[in-house]
Amino acid sequence: MCLLKKVERNTAEAVEQAICELLRPLSAKVKTITSDNGREFAHHQSIERELKARFYFAHPFSAWERGTNENTNGLVRQYFPKGSDFSKLTDSDIQRAMTRLNNRPRKRLSYRTPQWVFFKEQKIALTT
Repeated sequence: MCLLKKVERNTAEAVEQAICELLRPLSAKVKTITSDNGREFAHHQSIERELKARFYFAHPFSAWERGTNENTNGLVRQYFPKGSDFSKLTDSDIQRAMTRLNNRPRKRLSYRTPQWVFFKEQKIALTT
């Protein structure tokens, strides 16, 4: 699943708030979070406490340790190319890209969509 949220400034406070807001409704499924070593993740301990998830950091210059994240960044760039003026993006623009990405079949998921795979498991857990 791809969750996107625009932050006004790339600060630790803004990123913490965005991460918690996006993941709080899914916290029962969130076990770990892995990020790079950017200063915007300085409040990682607060995020860990809020979501009751372990927070890990990839080694510097080791993008392969966050392979899914790097692949997702590439997919997001199809909607918002490098150099895009993010100040002009609306919440609607971001929601549209997120919806399209989560409903896009993936070879890695046997051509199912991320949304179908993610919520199918949840639905089964709720019905048993």
